[in-house]
Amino acid sequence: MLVDEWVVTLWSVLNVREKTLRDYKHLYKRHLQPVIGSTEIDLVTSRDLQVKLLSLPPQTARHTLMLAKTIWREAENYGVATKSPLTKLRTAPIQITPKRFLTWEEINVLDWGKYNNQVRFLALHGLRWSEAAALTIGDIKDGSVLINKSIYGACKSKSSVRRVPYLGYFERFPKSYKPLQKAANLNGVTVHSLRRSYAYLLKSQNIHVTTAQRLLGHSDPLLTLKIYTGVRDDEIDKAGEILQLLINK
Repeated sequence: MLVDEWVVTLWSVLNVREKTLRDYKHLYKRHLQPVIGSTEIDLVTSRDLQVKLLSLPPQTARHTLMLAKTIWREAENYGVATKSPLTKLRTAPIQITPKRFLTWEEINVLDWGKYNNQVRFLALHGLRWSEAAALTIGDIKDGSVLINKSIYGACKSKSSVRRVPYLGYFERFPKSYKPLQKAANLNGVTVHSLRRSYAYLLKSQNIHVTTAQRLLGHSDPLLTLKIYTGVRDDEIDKAGEILQLLINK
């Protein structure tokens, strides 16, 4: 059986979320299909895949390798493949760099083009884009924004269902991610970094981390601490000033 033939069957039996399946299909079509799509599944070699993975950015290579492992794991489970070429494959390590984000004060004085209100809304409420894109004015009641769905359907977890205090600026979101991302890029950030701006706002106002966890829709407060509650350079400087005052006393 050709890899292309197996993958068509795989899409119909794979038990994953709709968005994950779309991502898998995109990765396969762009990166794997041109290389191995017309090859018999048992004739695909480690070298075929390794050469392709080495040509990709580390993050993309990691995701593509995960997809390939899914393809061969299920192929072996269904008796379509007798061996896997993936046993010794590796990808380059992903380089993690500090994510840039802006404070609310910085966001509020900047021009975000056509989507000024949407950017401000995200920075003041911490929603994921997919959650914000599903909102209607009916979801804002009694001073709160009620989050119980995303543009992809139900919220991805129980903790994602929540309410946050409404602070204004709601305007319907575009149904595509790209226009809002272009607006965010005007000032060197991403749509998702606006959640970091919200987390930083909560932190700067001494909102307890477990409350921030609920407001952000995280299932684990460690995620709130590790990823979203960033430290800015001016906080380091301020800490130095406070310690210097203590020493001078």
